[in-house]
Amino acid sequence: MYKLNIKYECAGRVRRTHDLKTKDFEIELSSADECLKAVLKPKGKIKFYEFKLVSDFRFTSEHRIFVNGYQSWTESREYAPREKMDLLNIVNDFFLKSPFNKNTGLGAAGDLFFCKHPKRAGEFYGYSYGYVRNKNEIDLIASLDESTGYTIIRFNSNNNTFSVEKDLEGVVFDRESTIIDFVRLKGAYDDVFDRWFSLMNISCRQKEKMNGYTTWYNYYGNVDESIVKRDLKSISELPQKVDIFQIDDGYQKAIGDWLNTNEKKFPGSMKNTADNIHGKNMLAGLWLAPFAATKESFIYKEHKDWLVKGKSGRPCVAGANWGGFYVVDFLHPQARKYLQKVFDTVLNEWGYDLVKLDFLYAACIVPRQNKLRGQLMCEAMDFIRECVGDKLILGCGAPLMPCFGKVDFCRIGPDVSLDWRFNPLGIREDVSTPNTLACTVFRRGLNGRAFMNDPDVFLLRDNNIKMDYNKRKLLATVNSVFGSLLFVSDNVSEYTEEKLAFFSEVTSKNRAKILKAEIGKDDIINMSYEKYGKKHSLSFNYKNGSLLQSATERY
Repeated sequence: MYKLNIKYECAGRVRRTHDLKTKDFEIELSSADECLKAVLKPKGKIKFYEFKLVSDFRFTSEHRIFVNGYQSWTESREYAPREKMDLLNIVNDFFLKSPFNKNTGLGAAGDLFFCKHPKRAGEFYGYSYGYVRNKNEIDLIASLDESTGYTIIRFNSNNNTFSVEKDLEGVVFDRESTIIDFVRLKGAYDDVFDRWFSLMNISCRQKEKMNGYTTWYNYYGNVDESIVKRDLKSISELPQKVDIFQIDDGYQKAIGDWLNTNEKKFPGSMKNTADNIHGKNMLAGLWLAPFAATKESFIYKEHKDWLVKGKSGRPCVAGANWGGFYVVDFLHPQARKYLQKVFDTVLNEWGYDLVKLDFLYAACIVPRQNKLRGQLMCEAMDFIRECVGDKLILGCGAPLMPCFGKVDFCRIGPDVSLDWRFNPLGIREDVSTPNTLACTVFRRGLNGRAFMNDPDVFLLRDNNIKMDYNKRKLLATVNSVFGSLLFVSDNVSEYTEEKLAFFSEVTSKNRAKILKAEIGKDDIINMSYEKYGKKHSLSFNYKNGSLLQSATERY
């Protein structure tokens, strides 16, 4: 049922083959319980440039195709078979790969520099899992192990095929190794996702929905102790229980210097701030980007050997944030000791209960030490969980499957913007309220199975926002229905009675039962769900935020 496409190098020669047996290696294919595994048995040192299994699939106009983006922030949604994937075009690729952009880090958060993107309508690709939906039945193709390299799943409605391939860049194989391990499952949406996670033996660490506050989407890096005290007091005076109060980026002297607090902004120490949060009967959360360091950090100034190097031998730029940042190599012994000390201090000395860990993709941006990107990311998340122990992790900016069962909460979309912009820069990981809303709807299969989904914040305030109130309410409603971590970034003392009541409604711990969630023509998402004995339906254009229909029926 599958055609094998392999391009490889052995003994200095590059060859192509479709065969399971060559003079350089054998591939053993085995199948059981709808799973397929490909095991490599090399006879020498093998370097792969392509490893792909291709199968027929007859698409119809009724099908909808879901492709999961590379990491938390990457655009992910269902497509009709003849659509063209959003934000993939030759102009953007040319700009991002140009010498002008070489050292800015712009576009480095995605897969632009290691994965071939489709350019035509009818061609789709994603990571770790994807499916074709025919009304209420889905045909899921999903990896069982990303430590053997990222699994890239492609659907092509032009030639009626799908393929499963591996990102094997940077590794030489000289011993027996599992290359591909995936499953194909058909059935109702929830049944298929339950079966996939059962096969992986992965369960969600966190069982309850939670709500809370984060400083980021109002103050960004300008947060200080006085703001924290004011908003902590306001949110603690709400009639309902609020679970988490999280301090985001802005408390530290530099990215990478996590134990050096900006004393002008937080003169009372981070431990005192955590104690104040606990005094209001909330869990204390703190933001970190453990694998990131800027030129202002002591790591860059004193320990450049801790930083991951690119092909040029210079520290690799992993993103454009903060004027560009570099990658702290968690494989380096001294860097590991430093990160262990950071987590021990934050969690045990300062007393924080949750760490929001951001820009995690940086851990695997460069294959090294004969390890694949997927292997590096899985090992990085194992290391993080070991450091954090039993306390809570909110993952962000992370390839999702390596986080399965290892983080308690995980962002499943890009950052919300303060307006309803689709994505002006054309970068699939860029800040975008429409894209994060689509991710919230179409990555719902992970919620409560891999981790509790964090759809990012909703915002109800009237100041410092460019989104009209109906759009703010729509975002909050979708987050509440599909998400399990409901955060706000508002000073709630400024809320009207109507806003307080709506805040209480959307942060309720009651879970909704999803009845339908699909995308139709003209970017319209249609959804229906049950909650509190009522059936609700919503139809809206996710790209411009216009509400087409809203209805509620009582049983």
